Amino acid sequence: MSDTQRTGWVGWAVFAGIVLIITGAWDALKGFSALLRPVDQWAISADAGTILFDVEVWGWWHLIVGLLLVLVGIFVLRGATWARVIAIILVALNAIAQLGLLSVQPWWSVIALALDVVVIYALTVHGKELQEA
Repeated sequence: MSDTQRTGWVGWAVFAGIVLIITGAWDALKGFSALLRPVDQWAISADAGTILFDVEVWGWWHLIVGLLLVLVGIFVLRGATWARVIAIILVALNAIAQLGLLSVQPWWSVIALALDVVVIYALTVHGKELQEA
C-alpha cells in the first residue's frame, strides 16, 4: 500500500496537464502567426503609458514557450516529476507576466492569474498522485 492516499485532486492535476497542452498549443499558434506577418514594433496604449515591443521577438518567445508547454503537459499527464517542476516554473513566469499586463488587459489577466494559481496548487500539492494514478 502506498504512503499517499489518492484524492479527488488528482482530477485537478490532470486538468492542469490538459490546460498546459491547450495553452501551449494556443501560444505556439500565436507565435507562429506573429512570425508569418512580422511588424517592426507593436504598441499597446494604456492609461499608464505606451508599451512598445518587437513582434518578431514576441512571436519566437510564444512559439518556443508554447511548444515547451505542450511537451511538459504531456509528461505531466504521464506523472513525470521533472515535468511538474518545469510546469510550475513556466506557469509562475506566466503569472508574473500577467501582472505586468494587468493595466492593459485587466479581465484576461485576472482570469489567467486565477487559472495559474489553480494549476500551481494542483501540481505542487497533488501532482504526486498522478504517478500513482
